[in-house]
Amino acid sequence: MTILLTITLALLAGLLSTRLMKLIRLPNVTGYLIVGLLIGPYCFKIMGEAEVSSLSLLIDVALGFIAFSIGGEFKIEHLKKIGKKVFLITFLQAFLALVFVNISLMIVFLIKGTFNENLPLILVLGAIATATAPAATLMVVRQYKARGKVTDTLLLVVALDDAFGLILFAISFAIAKVFANGETISFNSVALMPLFEIIVSLGIGAVLGLILSFATRFFKSRANRLIWMITVVLAGVGICEILPIEVSSLLLCMMTGAVFCNTNNDSFRIMDGIERWTPPLFMLFFIISSAELDITVIPTVGIIGIVYLLARSGGKYFGAYFGSAIVKEDEHVKKYLGFALLPQAGVAIGMAKIASESLTEYSSQILAVVLCATLFYELIGPIATKFALKKAGEIEIEPHGKKKLETPAPQN
Repeated sequence: MTILLTITLALLAGLLSTRLMKLIRLPNVTGYLIVGLLIGPYCFKIMGEAEVSSLSLLIDVALGFIAFSIGGEFKIEHLKKIGKKVFLITFLQAFLALVFVNISLMIVFLIKGTFNENLPLILVLGAIATATAPAATLMVVRQYKARGKVTDTLLLVVALDDAFGLILFAISFAIAKVFANGETISFNSVALMPLFEIIVSLGIGAVLGLILSFATRFFKSRANRLIWMITVVLAGVGICEILPIEVSSLLLCMMTGAVFCNTNNDSFRIMDGIERWTPPLFMLFFIISSAELDITVIPTVGIIGIVYLLARSGGKYFGAYFGSAIVKEDEHVKKYLGFALLPQAGVAIGMAKIASESLTEYSSQILAVVLCATLFYELIGPIATKFALKKAGEIEIEPHGKKKLETPAPQN
């Protein structure tokens, strides 16, 4: 097939999957991942490897817009309202997910006797574990009209989580590349160089954000402003590909969005234009990413995948629990917030794609673990979120056709 027919088929299959997902009350992203797996070159082979490979550019572009949208959420006024409590909770749940996965996988590979050769894989999977998908969480909150302390805290945490995740991923990934390339381990290679890459990424992103903010003050029409946003994001992704040093396109585009939203008073209204045209791009992102999953690799990473799922879930739960305990949050927040932080999708898959392109030796394992975990979490995540909010007494239920807000049991 031609590239255009491949895109047409993927979009059509993705659209049809949304009807099925609506019937069984699962997130659309779950349908996209299943569609990609089925029509990809490793299942029914409707799309061949050549067609999937030809669409790899769309993956990079989609990641740029995902990161740009994340950055757009970080207005300084909003961050001040969030407060230190949520910052600490968000950091701990992300950091402990990384630590739990790293330690658990280290134990697995030490037992197997293959620790040294798999250290880059361990570091990458630990970093990817930090990411949480807000879409599935928001779907549950809106569907059940949840309201209360746990809901409010949850929405703030998932909004901040990807920013912490991207930074932790940039550090871990830079260190992983040092071990993968067999470079001499030194303070410069594992600390200064990763820090330099992060600073360069953020610096270029800040410049692009200022350019976008300045340009949109003179271009007033919705169409022209949308063109400027697309131009700047594409420029950011393109710059990362031509620079002689490693630069994180995720951090760069996130910084572009953050600087833009804080230097332009109309940023919220302007960025709304991005959300109007990116849905098909994001649909293709999930479908193509899933199509690249070689299902024959799944049995070989079985134990790694199981350990990843258990360790990440434990890290998210206990990170949220200890973070809430430290800042003396409400008892319900402490008990149930962690259950609602399991969903994982876009940013995690984006991290996996970036890592697999640089660490080709581990690419099949990284993609297999992350994509299978994403399917699992997108299936179980909404259920876990509903359970948490219901136990916290923040979900409207409909017994006998009447809406009623559950009242939480009194605390001892």
